[in-house]
Amino acid sequence: MNLKSYLKRINYHKDLVLNKALLFELQQCHLKNVPFENLDIHYNRVIELDLTAIYNKIVEHKRGGFCYELNGLFYSLLKEIGFDVWMVSGRVYNGKGGYGQEYDHLALMVALDGDHYLVDVGFGKFSSQPLRINFEEELLDDVGCFKFDRLDENYWRVNEVIEGELVPQYIFSPQKRALQEFQEMCTFHQSSPASHFTQKRVVSLPTKEGRITLNDQQFKITKQGVTETIAIKNEAQFEAVLMDQFAIKII
Repeated sequence: MNLKSYLKRINYHKDLVLNKALLFELQQCHLKNVPFENLDIHYNRVIELDLTAIYNKIVEHKRGGFCYELNGLFYSLLKEIGFDVWMVSGRVYNGKGGYGQEYDHLALMVALDGDHYLVDVGFGKFSSQPLRINFEEELLDDVGCFKFDRLDENYWRVNEVIEGELVPQYIFSPQKRALQEFQEMCTFHQSSPASHFTQKRVVSLPTKEGRITLNDQQFKITKQGVTETIAIKNEAQFEAVLMDQFAIKII
């Protein structure tokens, strides 16, 4: 991994001082410059959890990816800089009271200055900054409000607070995991009709004023809470928006 090239890819050009401010700024830079996207799944390109391949895709070819790629590579960046960081397994809330399988989602934890942070650049519309893990406070950022609680003795849960209600996002254990432990679920999400990643193409990126999201049917532009929706009528239009708005050209 070329550290200088990676930092340029996420538009970070300051000194590297190992502290909280750096951790927060690196996450924000990553989110703003590397889109969440599942395009390879729909172009029949197999995603293997090989860091060299992921680096080439995201840094050299200026693509995005989904959680295994984005957080897997961000882990390598943080580790290279010197952070005490490790991968954790998340199980995503299914909206019906249950959670996905183990290794359903790859997230990161960082230990820094006596605190632990949940770090995630691969969950689409989620917190814009690392979330300090405590079970008392609500954590507010420019995306929303978040709060941790305990599901049971094995799992912690991160929730979004919406109109005073806790809406589960995913559960996770602080246990350290290796990247290859996620390969089976990475393959599942590329191939199974039960995975939401196989249902349609999605590309999403936060902006200064909100977020832009492209899928097979529409392009959504959200600015200051107001969303404009543009219908995608054909493949040529999809590819044009993909290039103009996300600087991605599938070759």
